[in-house]
Amino acid sequence: MRRNTLLEAQPYPVEQALKKLGANLRTARLRRHLTITDVAEKIGTGPRAVSDAERGKASTGIAVYAALLWAYDLLRAFEDLADPLKDEYGLALASRHDRVRARRGRGLDNDF
Repeated sequence: MRRNTLLEAQPYPVEQALKKLGANLRTARLRRHLTITDVAEKIGTGPRAVSDAERGKASTGIAVYAALLWAYDLLRAFEDLADPLKDEYGLALASRHDRVRARRGRGLDNDF
């Protein structure tokens, strides 16, 4: 069985983003005067999963991160992640492959 090397050594920007997300989740919890146990019960997991998410551990499932955002009423921002309409680079690539002219379709006519 192969080990997932991403869990052992993430690219530095990924590691930093997870740590920042974890710190933000911790701040959100503390501002709401909730304990780790309170939040764990609300989202249906154990305190360790919440603690791991707040530390930005890569092995923590995305469902835990999403549930924590839901618990703090912050899920809307998560829904906008990777929005194809906000992907400037992807849109630029797609526009390079757009048709320049329309072609008349074959096999269809106006006879009904």
